[in-house]
Amino acid sequence: MAVRDPSTVSNYDAWRTKHTTANFKIDFKEKVLRGLVTLELESQTDKGSSEIILDSSHLSVSSIKVNSNESEWQVKDRAEPLGSPVHISVPAGAAKSEVVKVDIELATTDKCTALQWLTAAQTSNKKAPFMFSQCQAIHARSLFPCQDTPDVKSTYSFRITSPHVVVASGVASGEPETQSGGDKLYSFEQKVPIPSYLFALASGDIATASIGPRSLVATSPDKLEGAKWEFEHDMETFMEAAEKLVFPYQWGQYNVLVLPPSFPYGGMENPIYTFATPTVVSGDRQNVDVIAHELSHSWSGNLVTSCSWEHFWLNEGWTMYLERRINASIHGPAHFDFSAVIGWKHLEDAIQEYGKDHEYTQLSIPHKGIDPDDAFSTVPYEKGFHMIYYLERLVGRANFDKFIPHYFEKWSRKSLDSYDFKATFLEFFGALEYSDLKEKIAKIDWETRFYSRGLPPKPEFDTSLIDVCYKLADQWKDKDYTPSPKDVEGLAANQKLVFLGKVQDFSEPLSSAQAEKMGDVYGFLGSQNVELKAAYFHVALRSKVRSTYPLVAELLGQVGRMKFVRPLFRSLNKVDRELSLKTFEKNKDFYHPICRAMVEKDLGVAVEAK
Repeated sequence: MAVRDPSTVSNYDAWRTKHTTANFKIDFKEKVLRGLVTLELESQTDKGSSEIILDSSHLSVSSIKVNSNESEWQVKDRAEPLGSPVHISVPAGAAKSEVVKVDIELATTDKCTALQWLTAAQTSNKKAPFMFSQCQAIHARSLFPCQDTPDVKSTYSFRITSPHVVVASGVASGEPETQSGGDKLYSFEQKVPIPSYLFALASGDIATASIGPRSLVATSPDKLEGAKWEFEHDMETFMEAAEKLVFPYQWGQYNVLVLPPSFPYGGMENPIYTFATPTVVSGDRQNVDVIAHELSHSWSGNLVTSCSWEHFWLNEGWTMYLERRINASIHGPAHFDFSAVIGWKHLEDAIQEYGKDHEYTQLSIPHKGIDPDDAFSTVPYEKGFHMIYYLERLVGRANFDKFIPHYFEKWSRKSLDSYDFKATFLEFFGALEYSDLKEKIAKIDWETRFYSRGLPPKPEFDTSLIDVCYKLADQWKDKDYTPSPKDVEGLAANQKLVFLGKVQDFSEPLSSAQAEKMGDVYGFLGSQNVELKAAYFHVALRSKVRSTYPLVAELLGQVGRMKFVRPLFRSLNKVDRELSLKTFEKNKDFYHPICRAMVEKDLGVAVEAK
């Protein structure tokens, strides 16, 4: 197979990783991983390639052996954004299907973009340091040389030595073994092939509790009871709903690791252990749909994977669709449309931020020469959802529900691009039993769907859960409106978010006095739900409620999730650049390296520093 991922320099058309063994010791004092990684690579040619090329970034490589023998190798000069290729000589090549073992001794460096190291003081109970990884999109190459592309899938063995508890994206094999000096060796196996971006590690003061017959929650001991309460009511219900929609769960356990607050995403769908933001633990079970999303990735993204970040919508669009189907099956059909309307607002905001003619508003985004993190936005999630939802409406839900398991079965443990998806859809619905759909399907304009910029066509939504929010928002257009706590009684947190989103979209902002009164009377300022608090702050900043500026700065020092951090910095920067820069400078070491780099670009300080 030809190389079809522009975000790798590896020659995976000639060699493909089949198994990876990671032997690492976690050194909290020096903030590095050290060890030996063994790649088992299968030759794709008959002695047609005399070198293996791997991706790497900011690594210290000390030794490379091929089939236990010393080899010639070289780390080439760094070229942004893809890093420093590692060239390993295999002079005689290898016969087709022959497996070559490559042993690499290495250490990570202080420029590693996949790891965040927290001191004990930065954790909630302040008892032990904490380390976690985040490899999506192309950060696994800063942990070890690899074929860092979603087009290659490998099984994994983890052998991780640490003074603290370790979790990984594999199933624990046996009890940890005590080592000299008080360290313990933790072993995990991942027998389902996964791409490099799903390699995951975390270590720290971690305790676990059951949240279902095949699920655990793991987090800091002082946060365990709250996290257990947040998830235990819904976990197995989510799993059963997903299995009914697709097919039985393939990974054994489904666990959730609630990370410290600097984690940059809502969740990361690492197999076995979803890594989740602590903002989902809001004390009201109102944000657990993040878990429905990450669980859906167990099929979409993890089992069936886009072959490159250009086709990322296949991961996220499908996952948004499955998440909404799961929630609708549990809470009722209106919740599908309710979530989709919220998503449409997020999509409008993202496209407005880029500009409707920007290349990054396409469903399929060319990635040659760019860092995939730069193109990361709501677009592949929500525009991807609308692609899937459009096809569902075209053929009818009953028919589409037959396609869902077929698609995931056909591409299970494989990677595909948008055209593979198109071919699979056309092949399935080309069957005789769907002949009545032939004319409809022939009219699908695939190229426009894949490459048009801006918003997709907007479907009609059931707005029954939203109308009440819009009605309340309309009352706020009257400058003399007197709010009452009863206005928001009985509204779910997501309905309050819709209300705030509508107010944020007013052509004229609320007066400062109005916006301040809203925060007080509706209790947004005192909410423990970060989603609500952040949404209110956007309204307040637009209305220049100066009393909220320091509160925004305070929140930006408590939360590292990019969904909140980046927009809040942009909004704060518009009204008080000095405070936004001061706040970033104060908290930049708290943020994950990915988040820090993106905020630097948002604030323009990355350019100013050059």
